[in-house]
Amino acid sequence: MDELIDILTPEGKQTGKTALKSEAHKNGWFHATVHIWLFTSNKKILLQKRALTKKVFPGLWDISVAGHISAGESILSSAKREVFEEIGLELQEKELVKIGTRIHQVSHANGIQDNEHHHVFIAELKVPVESLTMQIEEVAGLQLFDLAVLKNTKNLENVLLPRFHEYYVSVYEKITSLLK
Repeated sequence: MDELIDILTPEGKQTGKTALKSEAHKNGWFHATVHIWLFTSNKKILLQKRALTKKVFPGLWDISVAGHISAGESILSSAKREVFEEIGLELQEKELVKIGTRIHQVSHANGIQDNEHHHVFIAELKVPVESLTMQIEEVAGLQLFDLAVLKNTKNLENVLLPRFHEYYVSVYEKITSLLK
């Protein structure tokens, strides 16, 4: 779905301009997204299988929930909205723990230029996966994996993309520090 988003400087500052997400991706304009990693108290991580209709990484296992921050929307409101839209889970702001912001720059073969500032959160999943409701336009599957999947991306059988290994390891370290 195309949506209106705020355009940022490469440093992540507001420019005062907005554009459709498709325009930002076509022109390589920086913009903001949210990543929400959901983990369980027994050291599992919820991964989402991306819908086959997605323009980037279709059908691959990925972050529990991710999405673009709409124009004028706060980061926390966006995180809560995306979690509810994609998997039907209502989280309170206090349940979302921000663990950082990362700059992501990737040119995809289909012409999409992702220049994004990812606002990364972790939150404990306290309900059974079976109770979640997938948004079929975005999500083809939900599954709990052992938390170690985040640090074993160099393993050929791993389900996550090895090119983002350092990012996944940083998420693993933040979650394990909370579970101690």
